[in-house]
Amino acid sequence: MPTRFLDAAAFAAAVLLPLAASVLSPGSGDQTRAAEAVVQVPASEMDFPLPGEFLRNSRPAPSPMVRIEVPSFEIMRRQVGLAAYGECVAAGACEAADAPQTEADVPVTGVSWIDADAYARWYAGVTGEPWRLPTAEEMAIAAAERFAGEAFSVAADDPANPAVGWIRRYREEAGARRPPDPAPRPRGHYGPNSLGLEDFGGNVWEWTATCYDRTTLDPTGEGAEGMTRNCGVRVLEGRHRAFMSTFIRDGRSGGCAVGTPPENLGFRLVRDVRPSLVARLRAFFFPQSDPAARA
Repeated sequence: MPTRFLDAAAFAAAVLLPLAASVLSPGSGDQTRAAEAVVQVPASEMDFPLPGEFLRNSRPAPSPMVRIEVPSFEIMRRQVGLAAYGECVAAGACEAADAPQTEADVPVTGVSWIDADAYARWYAGVTGEPWRLPTAEEMAIAAAERFAGEAFSVAADDPANPAVGWIRRYREEAGARRPPDPAPRPRGHYGPNSLGLEDFGGNVWEWTATCYDRTTLDPTGEGAEGMTRNCGVRVLEGRHRAFMSTFIRDGRSGGCAVGTPPENLGFRLVRDVRPSLVARLRAFFFPQSDPAARA
């Protein structure tokens, strides 16, 4: 088979077919819908407190800090709205949320992780884009200066005297209590962070894709002797980190939230950044200019 034909076929597979798929996606034609505004988060790194439960010498231990590197991604500027979620319900792909109905542009609340995951899969199909729930790491990067992580530290506890930890935790929880604020505010109420992400850290906690881990650390606290992963419980990020069973819709009624229970459970979606058409053309015609191709 002529080389020229093989080159043309490779070009079609690498560039033209993905381009056609993006144009003729399930989100085009009679299923068009308004696109959610997004924030592009650049590739970043940060010191990140690992989510989960950590034990050392059979006692609670502080979350280890690790350096994480997260590739660039796009995240919805605002949490998924009640009206947008209603489209998924109307399509028969989502269960109705346990949320008060209103005409205001509020985030959808009263949704479990199962509901949020169902919406992500439906939205990805409708738009033809790889939307998904964010990981806890991605949420921490996108939250920037508003990221809180764990609500309470156990670093000051006396391993020989558990009462020290109990008293400290009581004081911290008492100091963290705030007046109830259960009503979802209109989207945009809490304003943007330094990246333009709106409403993070308000009164809606956000589901992530990250599972709950229970880890036994070695005596030094620098390594793990064993870890059990439970994906029936997922990580929520917001004013503080929380852990909740995947079927829970109201954080105040069940689950295993840390500290003060979340007031509302909601979510937003992310997608990986796709190379532009120009970048794909350049990589095809000039592979020698791509560092990865030269490696």
